[in-house]
Amino acid sequence: MPVTKVLIANRGEIAVRVIRACRDMGIATVAVYSECDRTARHVRMADEAYPIGPNPPRESYLRIDALIAVARASGADAVHPGYGFLAENEDFAAACRDAGLTFIGPSPEVIEQMGSKTAARQAAMAAGMPVVPGTTTPLGADVPDAEVRRIAESIGYPLMLKAVSGGGGKGMRVVNGPEDLSGALRAARSEAGSAFGDSAVYLERRLLRPRHIEVQLLADHHGTVIPFVERECSIQRRHQKVIEESPSLAVSPDLRRRLTSAAASVAARVGYTNAGTIECLLDEDGSFYFLEMNTRLQVEHPVTEMVSGVDLVQWQIRIARGERLTIDPEAALTPRAHAIECRIYAEDPDNQFLPSPGRILRLQAPQGPGVRDDSGATEGLAVPIFYDPMISKLIAWADDRPQAIARMRRALREYEVHGIKTTIPFFRWALDDADFLAGRFDTAFIDRTLAERGGAPFDQPAADDETLAAIAAALHLALGGGTAPAVGVTPAVSAWRQQARVEALR
Repeated sequence: MPVTKVLIANRGEIAVRVIRACRDMGIATVAVYSECDRTARHVRMADEAYPIGPNPPRESYLRIDALIAVARASGADAVHPGYGFLAENEDFAAACRDAGLTFIGPSPEVIEQMGSKTAARQAAMAAGMPVVPGTTTPLGADVPDAEVRRIAESIGYPLMLKAVSGGGGKGMRVVNGPEDLSGALRAARSEAGSAFGDSAVYLERRLLRPRHIEVQLLADHHGTVIPFVERECSIQRRHQKVIEESPSLAVSPDLRRRLTSAAASVAARVGYTNAGTIECLLDEDGSFYFLEMNTRLQVEHPVTEMVSGVDLVQWQIRIARGERLTIDPEAALTPRAHAIECRIYAEDPDNQFLPSPGRILRLQAPQGPGVRDDSGATEGLAVPIFYDPMISKLIAWADDRPQAIARMRRALREYEVHGIKTTIPFFRWALDDADFLAGRFDTAFIDRTLAERGGAPFDQPAADDETLAAIAAALHLALGGGTAPAVGVTPAVSAWRQQARVEALR
């Protein structure tokens, strides 16, 4: 299957990541962009770039016809979907195949099967992997509330209502008791219908303090499936991951063998090819349960790359070309480092992590040993309101977890972002939290944190510390040091606030 010029049907940091992998392999790249992305980093980096429409995703990045037209016009012979947008859309994968393009991902049939959460649960059960007790058939709008209530009673409360299609926490509701069911059902169906065009939901028993563990897989067209060391993705807000690491402190070598073997069995049973991820819940008693399969590259793939030494994006392309996997299965399950990723979002952690769009006045990413910054953002960029507000993925790795955390702390101190609020202050706090350091956390960690802090801001240092920081900056300037360093000053504060403090002490 030819892969000599790749159209990247995405934007931002993942488009940049794919361009770099292609460049390393001597493969030409084609970028696409909406109106607000005209000067974006991925557009400037690609060999060619084409406009595909206005800013709203449905008028640009979700337009299958426009993407296929660009592929034909540019002479691209392959398409990389990245993640998000159309990455798990079977119609897009089928359209690429019908157009004679190599889709760098699994087949449309597998995407469709595993994209249905209930069909995926059935596949996992058939492969012998445990699933959380719940329904295995969709509960569409034609299923009356009374029937849903009967099913819920048979499963037992508390429950989770989840959208059959899609993901990312949309169409998901917690149901603590019968009195909550009707309202949660209406809300979940409405949100699922708006987000995915499918209002069907399913029921799943809610585990009380689960950890979110996932297994990265690579599978070629010759029947080989390679699972990698697990990733820990329990630090989440609104069911979206914000800190990921590998390996997990909660997974023993024996559990790793059983977990990764079960994940590989699911992939083999459905005839999976390319990169994919089996997501699981790990209960307090050590039991693991299949949650879902993501039929694409994950946002958090860099932690696996740093732990394994494998370039997952390059292998996506090599598999799409028909190459056989040559990765040692034992090496893939033997961590050679510990890696942590923090997703730097344009969000305000002091306001329930709500988006904080605006223009980036200054951007200086950290560097140095054991630090990687995957970003599509640039200084002067206006963070658009139309897309996911992630501006960067910061990854740190070292021989063990304490060293990796120390490097991440250093990197977060060095990271300068002015003009917008970011999640950096939260990460700086989290990496000093006793429970996080001890590995005592689950998927409700952030919710508990916000409740316990009672509104205390993450990005507001104590008055004395703030004054000392401003004094240090003023002295630095007075002594001819040039630009004031951000010593002790939270990177997320705006440039003019920091400068005002310095001016006041002159």
